[in-house]
Amino acid sequence: MSGIHVSTKINGDAVEYVCDVEETLLDVLRDKLGMTGSKEGCASGDCGACSVTVDGRLTCSCLMLGAEAQGREIGTIEGVAKGTELHPVQQKILDNAALQCGVCTPGFVVAAKALLEKNPDPTETEIRYWLAGNLCRCTGYDKIIRAVMDAAAEMRGN
Repeated sequence: MSGIHVSTKINGDAVEYVCDVEETLLDVLRDKLGMTGSKEGCASGDCGACSVTVDGRLTCSCLMLGAEAQGREIGTIEGVAKGTELHPVQQKILDNAALQCGVCTPGFVVAAKALLEKNPDPTETEIRYWLAGNLCRCTGYDKIIRAVMDAAAEMRGN
């Protein structure tokens, strides 16, 4: 069986891979490229654990085919921190104890970062709306929302 050759950018780096026509971007990231930060929670786009950005737009990688990444700019959880320096969203999730098992955390971080890039001063309601596609079975959402609000304030210099 032959595959499809894909040239794309992932976290700013040029990447090439060969994938099957039915292989999801999530499977390519995890199984072919070793980028295991994005998680498969539902395989139906309902939980947000596999969230990535595609050309700056929040996307469930379990619903996108790997071949569709051709020529696109993909952002994953692996590209959020700069070396050992955590992104403010990551740091505030830690500071606010806004995680437990960690399965949903990468999706929340990618989604929150995407929100703050579009709207650096969101209201609590806007954050809740934006993160509604991300589910957590362990924690209440209040700590996650507080972490995003704190990260937004820090990023604005408040």
